Amino acid sequence: MERCYRGGSAAMGIILREAAAGKELDDFVKLPFSLYEGIESWVPPIISDNRKYVTGKSNYMNQAGPNSRIVAYLDGVPAGRLLFGINEHLNHAKGFREGYLSLFECTDNQSVANAMLDYARSWFRERGIEYMKGPLSLPGGDDCRGFLIDNFDSPTYVMQTYNHKYYNDLVTAYGFEKYLDCYGYDLKDDQENIRKFERLVPLAMKRYGYTVDRIDLTNMDREMRDVKKIIEMSMPDDWDDFIPPNDEEIALVAKQLLPYADPDFIYIARTLEGEPIGFDIALPDYNMVLKRMNGRLFPFGILKYIKYRKKIDRLRIFVLFVVPEYRKRGVSGAIYLKMWRKGIEKGYKRGEASTIWEYNKPMITDIKEFIGEPYKTYRLYRMNV
Repeated sequence: MERCYRGGSAAMGIILREAAAGKELDDFVKLPFSLYEGIESWVPPIISDNRKYVTGKSNYMNQAGPNSRIVAYLDGVPAGRLLFGINEHLNHAKGFREGYLSLFECTDNQSVANAMLDYARSWFRERGIEYMKGPLSLPGGDDCRGFLIDNFDSPTYVMQTYNHKYYNDLVTAYGFEKYLDCYGYDLKDDQENIRKFERLVPLAMKRYGYTVDRIDLTNMDREMRDVKKIIEMSMPDDWDDFIPPNDEEIALVAKQLLPYADPDFIYIARTLEGEPIGFDIALPDYNMVLKRMNGRLFPFGILKYIKYRKKIDRLRIFVLFVVPEYRKRGVSGAIYLKMWRKGIEKGYKRGEASTIWEYNKPMITDIKEFIGEPYKTYRLYRMNV
């Protein structure tokens, strides 16, 4: 596909091309390297891994439904990119006619943004979609969610999004409205808060009868079964953007987790009878290493990875679920305390809990008690097709 687009006050010519393979796919993957050159908070992904990611070879995108990628060229130079698709599993479960947008990147040019969004809108209309929403993670993922709308100078954590400030202006000028915000919380070495939880957590664990143990990487089948059970029991039906993962998605998470997981940061809470009631997933902030690799494993990237991964002193908490009947029994605090104690013991100085959706009121309440107010906001948008 190649489509010419004319629009904007200057009536500039823009060419859109599908990024299925070859040069267009390379341009899709590499565009952020030129857009964010010299910006300290942006972290380059590994190009080879990112190519697998955007084509659905390392996630659940292709199994979830149809999708497409486009690159916008302005005077022959890549100026924008967009991935869009339909999560048929989510739509079927919720009764939606929804399309998702992801991986939006663009120069500060409204006409380029309009061209890409017009194309996606037309693509959705042809498939009977009623509205589009984004930017969202690719199906089954927990990254690239929302546009950052504040705090552009703080470090960007592993699998977290970073974008130019003007992205929010581009999509609202096109006609998108706010759908929801997601929040990031800054974890610091707050000894006073830790001492408070050291007093309260043992009392709660004894009173309500549960334990918190780190994940057993040698018994991942059992651990992931328990994780799946907790999610199924914990996820409210009125969360429009989520459905519990199926067995294939859980297996994919386990496969992706094993090479990077540190069991000191992943915990499962169980009753004294062994019933799973809560878990978290947190990872060392590998962005501290990726920042030095400039997107490439070879020839020197792998050596930098080996050298600098031992110097990581930040972590990101991706997920924390607690079954409803245990949400006011200190389980979240017990998991946070175990994880943060171990982090301090290992020399970690900082962390981020993200992204927490604004409708996840129980988690926001828990996290405010342990951490405080959010320090980053990621915004998602919605528009009728």
